[in-house]
Amino acid sequence: MNDTSKRREFLKLAGLATAGVVGAAATVDVQKAAAQAAPDSLLRTVLERGKVIVGTGSTNAPWHFENDAGELVGMDITMGRILAKGLFDDPTKVEFVMQDPAQRIPNVTTNKVDISIQFMTMTAQRSQLIHFSRPYYVEGIALLTLPNAENKTFDKLVAGGSATRISILQNVDAEANVHIVLPEAQVMQIDTQANVLQALESKRVDAAAVDLSTVRWLASRNPDKYFDAGKSWFSMLYGAALRQGDPDWLTFVNTTFTTAMFGHETALYDAAFKDYFGQEPPARHPGFPVI
Repeated sequence: MNDTSKRREFLKLAGLATAGVVGAAATVDVQKAAAQAAPDSLLRTVLERGKVIVGTGSTNAPWHFENDAGELVGMDITMGRILAKGLFDDPTKVEFVMQDPAQRIPNVTTNKVDISIQFMTMTAQRSQLIHFSRPYYVEGIALLTLPNAENKTFDKLVAGGSATRISILQNVDAEANVHIVLPEAQVMQIDTQANVLQALESKRVDAAAVDLSTVRWLASRNPDKYFDAGKSWFSMLYGAALRQGDPDWLTFVNTTFTTAMFGHETALYDAAFKDYFGQEPPARHPGFPVI
């Protein structure tokens, strides 16, 4: 066989191998998959149990909340269903356990839940207690304004100088965080997020500095009431929390999330991103892995 024939035969076999991998991915037996995990891995336990137990919340749109039909929905809930689909090829095989944000780490470390998916900011200090999954969202601070306001855009707010008024949730770093992008603005620190928004609605301030996800959620759902001023800053990574010392479980979760965000199974993630943030996810292009 000459070199050209060998290359043709190799390409033919490679094509068949690729098709075989795709077909096999849909028919992996759960018990066989469990047998590949370490005996003490949570991956084995979850597969044998037949459902994944996810700790989350129910009162923070667009991350986890009840819709008008009383169903638990949100971006965190979608990530839980993505994990269930990866485990069982069925996004319904998940049990959501409601927990206070303060229980996100304790419930993982004491095995009350398999994983916490609850808009948790990744930090070096927290990662000493639990493992984080790969990030599934990059949060930030953004500016919410009124759609009929003369100074509704970021450029107008900057131009307003010291006359521009911004409301933000009371915090030790609140004023400094606003002054990163609006150095001359007046900063009004307020006790609750609801009151931060109420100050904007009553026109006591020109903009409310809140989470980017909140701005996108409110502006996309209520365009006659809120407007995205077009500025975000101060990036924070959201990741799921997992128990330490279980590389099989961590690797599986990371692979599932990565495939759902950048691979060939993005339907659930894309639909949720558009629904909850009002935006299409960036296009993915084969080739260099921008992940």
